Amino acid sequence: MKKKILVVDDEDDILHFLELVLREKGYEVVTASGGHEALTRAQLERPDLVLLDIMMPQMDGWEVLKLLRVDEETAHIPVAMLSARTEAKDRVQGLQEGAIDYICKPFSLQELLGKIEAIFAQMDAGGKTAS
Repeated sequence: MKKKILVVDDEDDILHFLELVLREKGYEVVTASGGHEALTRAQLERPDLVLLDIMMPQMDGWEVLKLLRVDEETAHIPVAMLSARTEAKDRVQGLQEGAIDYICKPFSLQELLGKIEAIFAQMDAGGKTAS
């Protein structure tokens, strides 16, 4: 069965790029260009993974992550933060808030795909995601 990934980013070019690359790798891809849309999509689509940008207008990635974590429907979905913010405190915050990984922009495609595969391998092996 195809793994479904929800990609959340307010930059259209990043969304389209990730959508193309991930589809090519055999994933089912759903996109959202903002926080509110991301929450709705996560509830409707039940993705296997959320790639979540932090810096977005209206509702940032931290807020989206918190709301995903408190909702029973979405609390179990692993979330990997995508961010241009590379400071250690941001990474720590992401992991403390319940993100499974923190990927800094600009990332290499190999790094991103490797991290996604590692997350799914961990899940398939029955590894518990941080909750």
